Amino acid sequence: MRRKIPSLQALACFEAAARHQSYTRAAQELALTQGAVSRQLTTLEDFVGVALFKRTRHGVTLTDRGRDYAAQVTIRLQALEQDTLDVMSTQGRGSVLHLAAVPTFATRWLIPRLPELKAAQPDLTVHIETRTRPFMFADTPFDCALFAGTPEQVNQWAGTLATKLVDEVVLPVCHPSLLQGQGSLSAEALVALPLLQQSTRPDAWRQWFEAQGVAAPQALSGARFELFSMTVAAAVHGMGLALVPRLLIMQELARGDLVVACDRPLANQRAYYLVRPVGRDNPAATQAFLDWLLLAATDLMN
Repeated sequence: MRRKIPSLQALACFEAAARHQSYTRAAQELALTQGAVSRQLTTLEDFVGVALFKRTRHGVTLTDRGRDYAAQVTIRLQALEQDTLDVMSTQGRGSVLHLAAVPTFATRWLIPRLPELKAAQPDLTVHIETRTRPFMFADTPFDCALFAGTPEQVNQWAGTLATKLVDEVVLPVCHPSLLQGQGSLSAEALVALPLLQQSTRPDAWRQWFEAQGVAAPQALSGARFELFSMTVAAAVHGMGLALVPRLLIMQELARGDLVVACDRPLANQRAYYLVRPVGRDNPAATQAFLDWLLLAATDLMN
């Protein structure tokens, strides 16, 4: 049975025109004439029986149906491109794993250990993209995700299985100059110092002070950063106190770029997990990666 699928050329023209909101810019990107792009899009609209664009005084814009279709076409074309690159890169040999990962954990913990993975699994290639929040695996090419969160957050990620790798222990750190030679401070003394906030964890400082039994009215105040790597960089430059997982700042502590401001680490409910979609293909590569991760996490805790 013939599939009800438009030509790839028509879909490529549609995706480019939808992204640029311009036939002219789509033609420039695809090295085609504007007329050729227009003909492809007319053919596509005839094929689907729906108007995908409407003309305006300034060019073209997507219709509501066109906008929905463009979102899906973009995902499918990206997946097809990635599949093609995978085949080209491995020459048909070995396996490829598409991993979503929280960025700082990937940069500071995972990537330095990838040579160990390559030695243990030479036929496995890992592609990494960053994600900071749960997503629908069905809408992405990802085989699995490295995620930091609470058990409740992981359990609410529909259609997935999660394996805990390592618990997260956070502690307050800063540049040595902020302590003015006093060494480690009391929790009460930290109340008067500037706090660096993590936008993905707005209650982190409040929870830490509450665990110490210290009132801190300004626990939610301070410069806010999206990523731990940004927060760490701000702390290294003396902007304030950072509350970060110990495993992400081992190098800064070893070099003396950061020091522990108050030696009261907090083992919260958060941990790092490998999350897998139920029923997704590529189980052998995912299982091999998980087995290696569990060994690496065990070494980290020892």
